[in-house]
Amino acid sequence: QVRLVESGGGLVPAGGSLRLSCAASGMISNLNVRAWYRQAPGKQRELVAAITDGGTTIPADSVKGRFTISRDNAKNTIYLQMNSLKPEDTGVYYCNALNVAANSYWGQGTQVTVSS
Repeated sequence: QVRLVESGGGLVPAGGSLRLSCAASGMISNLNVRAWYRQAPGKQRELVAAITDGGTTIPADSVKGRFTISRDNAKNTIYLQMNSLKPEDTGVYYCNALNVAANSYWGQGTQVTVSS
């Protein structure tokens, strides 16, 4: 079984920083922990940033230059460093993984709240 656990969320003032972590465990030998998504109240879940097997990062336009996605293969973990946070960044942040059979996995999310 695959388990993804997000952590690092919290309440931060505008302009502040947070670092999110997503740790993968279980049947992860062929698992690609690939992306961070977020969902604000009343809105659809949206892609924040993705990272390829080769380490290429693909941030959304709304976070480019402020957020950085990275991977630590030894820890089976991806991270999202968030700087210069804005109130519109508020939402529940989820990590996503795919396995070789094209099954998709999600964690339960971590809440990020940016005050104005």
